[in-house]
Amino acid sequence: MKVLLAHTPQMRRDYYGEQSLSGLRGVADVKLHEGDVALDAAALVSAAADVDIIVADRMTPGPGEIFPLLPKLRAFVRCAVDIRNIDVEAASAAGVLVTQASPGFIQSVAELAVGFMVDLSRGVSRATADYHAGRSPDVVMGRQLAGSTIGIIGYGAIGRALAEIAKVLGMKVLVADPFAIIDDAAIRHLPLDDLLAQADYVVCLAVANAQTENLIGEAALARMQRNAFFINLSRGNLVDEVALAAALRDNRIAGAAMDVGRALDQMPSPELAQLSNVIATPHVGGLTPQAIEHQSSETVRQVAKIIAGEIPVGAVNADQWTRRPK
Repeated sequence: MKVLLAHTPQMRRDYYGEQSLSGLRGVADVKLHEGDVALDAAALVSAAADVDIIVADRMTPGPGEIFPLLPKLRAFVRCAVDIRNIDVEAASAAGVLVTQASPGFIQSVAELAVGFMVDLSRGVSRATADYHAGRSPDVVMGRQLAGSTIGIIGYGAIGRALAEIAKVLGMKVLVADPFAIIDDAAIRHLPLDDLLAQADYVVCLAVANAQTENLIGEAALARMQRNAFFINLSRGNLVDEVALAAALRDNRIAGAAMDVGRALDQMPSPELAQLSNVIATPHVGGLTPQAIEHQSSETVRQVAKIIAGEIPVGAVNADQWTRRPK
């Protein structure tokens, strides 16, 4: 069978890798996208006209109109957890299987959260920027993590990993998640409003969906302590960026760090990232070799299963897969 790997060359280097590409070539005839821009709907239909399977990064959407126009297509394989820009309902109507990868970036993102907390507390980025600019940095009293309180919003895999690291660091751990069951006596399970009022570091790790849109808005930010820091490692959709910018400019919270936002490719919005009390990274929380290898190699296994006519781990609409190979 023929597979289109829809990543641009840069995304292929950063988010797929030669080892997984070699593995994919071992199970299928692979067609590469060599353009520097992510494929839009029309370009994707053209590129995938003769393929059986599309393996797509998060920048390549799967809008509903493509599926009826690709009669050969059997599966749309997402090399990421987030499938919000794939029209699963339309794919199902056309009999096309949709799969997603599992979160291989758990440790990577949890470690970045710790790095953000240290940087916010000790002014590492600020002092470095001053030195690079030839200025003498201000000497500012820092804050140690031991004895401080971390509030984790969303107790999924990353939240659990971060909680374990925080406990080892001697932090007090609060969690807000209405769906979680926590049986660890060292973790306090609180309503969100109480967590916001008590935490020194509020780390947003909740799932992005309609219910969590703008979860952190003006009211939530007003509940935070003035010396507290806000950290977003989930999705920009969870934050009212206008409200956050206002809170930061007015010094109603001490600062923020973010790896995500509402800019292209879920990156931090420049208007927020440029504020002096903000640390921002360009959506690199999961960009480590171990994390990337986990997801890209998983797509190789998924493609192999699809070619064999078997339902792979990560399938989200297997009961609608009518274009399944016989």
